[in-house]
Amino acid sequence: MTSVLVIDDEAQIRKLLRVTLEKQGYAVHEAGTAADGLQMVLGKKPDVVLLDLGLPDKDGAEVLAELRAWSSVPVVIVSVRNAEEEIVKLLDVGADDYLIKPFHTGELIARMKVALRHRTPQETTEPFSSGRLSVDLLAREVRVAGALVKLTPTEYGLLRMLVQHAGRVVTHGQILREVWGPNVDQDTNYLRVYITGLRKKIEENPHMPRLLVTEPGVGYRLMILS
Repeated sequence: MTSVLVIDDEAQIRKLLRVTLEKQGYAVHEAGTAADGLQMVLGKKPDVVLLDLGLPDKDGAEVLAELRAWSSVPVVIVSVRNAEEEIVKLLDVGADDYLIKPFHTGELIARMKVALRHRTPQETTEPFSSGRLSVDLLAREVRVAGALVKLTPTEYGLLRMLVQHAGRVVTHGQILREVWGPNVDQDTNYLRVYITGLRKKIEENPHMPRLLVTEPGVGYRLMILS
């Protein structure tokens, strides 16, 4: 049974999440403070952590930093804070995803599943599929609606990085550092040009993208569509 640790100082939120997640078959542990949460990560070894930022004894950002010093447990931030700069910083330093309160529990569960998949080694060599898009990383082939699509080396590197993080928001800085190197990690205009070009090749309607969506002010997310 997949175990979830909820670190949130609001008892009502913890109760809501416990009831919702237990109905979905998860084992749920709760902590109302940063200190208790860190201890429970050590003691309970949860599969995923839902972390609030406004904790009474320590800011959630500090909790994340401490966790990442010794643990790779998936962490989904759940907070009322919505400042783009803070969201980007938290994702860059190790959060797997970020949800702004209030949220739909269905979306939370979907984000948790993606975070868990990302941390679990993938043994399959099957091509990645999402809607009309299919990407075979072993063969380096990209197909849309079955037709082979030719990408430039940079476009392919960008798409490969997004496939490897499919379902998760990836910040501008993360993409730029991984695809182009550390010297261009602030050049979001450069990235936007390549995103536009990639959408023209993989989206049915590049002006209303469903596969490669923008997370305003933060980055991009490659959606997992049926």
